[in-house]
Amino acid sequence: MPAPATEAPSISLPSLSFGLIGLGKMGANMVRRLARQDIRAAVFDQDAAVTSALSMEVNALACTSLADMVSQLATPRVLWMMLPSGEVTESTLAQLQALASPGDTLVDGANSNYKDSVRRAAQAQELGFHYMDAGVSGGIHGLANGYCLMVGGSPAALQAVQPYLEILAPAADTGWLHAGPAGAGHFTKMIHNGIEYGMMAALAEGLSLLKAKKDFDIDLADVTELWRHGSVVRSWLLDLTAQTLQADQSLEHIKAHVPDSGEGRWTANESIELGVPTPVMTMALMSRFASQGADDYASKLLSKMRQGFGGHAVGTT
Repeated sequence: MPAPATEAPSISLPSLSFGLIGLGKMGANMVRRLARQDIRAAVFDQDAAVTSALSMEVNALACTSLADMVSQLATPRVLWMMLPSGEVTESTLAQLQALASPGDTLVDGANSNYKDSVRRAAQAQELGFHYMDAGVSGGIHGLANGYCLMVGGSPAALQAVQPYLEILAPAADTGWLHAGPAGAGHFTKMIHNGIEYGMMAALAEGLSLLKAKKDFDIDLADVTELWRHGSVVRSWLLDLTAQTLQADQSLEHIKAHVPDSGEGRWTANESIELGVPTPVMTMALMSRFASQGADDYASKLLSKMRQGFGGHAVGTT
């Protein structure tokens, strides 16, 4: 369903003060969405060809390095990273802190562990920077529909980044949330992904049961299309599943291998630390582990769902 027209940001923006580092599926589309509202960004990716192509497509400022980006942006800058969590994000943040100016805002849009975000925010504050952790959901469809943004950070960090959040979200007042202090954004996104694991597993298991009842010969594409209209289980995940099954119900050539990207493990660990039972989310994570070597229909459906919302690669036989 098309998102409503994005309103103009509520806070005025200095010219060319936003840089985005990491032009993968989501990062590149975020730049494109900003460009639709005449926000010109500076862009950098380790692949120079990717940087050049996107800059020509949307009139972004192509940068050859982090130093090049920082030197060409007006202050105060917003430097937003869309990189894999872990060492790449850690090292890039360290480089930016060495290059940027006090008062700049550093944003981590990766699926980082919230504990890392709390630590990084404290370090950034000591150096005179604002820091924001941003959990970003929307996958490859965020360009058209807007992104769901869960952010954590100080009021100063929010003030710097809010105009961009209002454009990246489905609407200026919808689809983004200042969840709390540093770490709260990534913590909220971690729980979001744990819930996602459980919802995906329930859909895949239920449809596998329907498929297994051979004497009824139930058409799974018809069932999922039916459930999309008025059912209490209707959801975007169901929409994606229905699209998959309309194209191919057998999934004969799909490998039943469902990776986990980390957030599910962190959610399970957090439930243990807090003493809060999360059996559905934890078992969904265990099912992903079990899929790595299995050949069941539910795991094939899970793999296709991940491809549907995130553009993740699917193995074939």
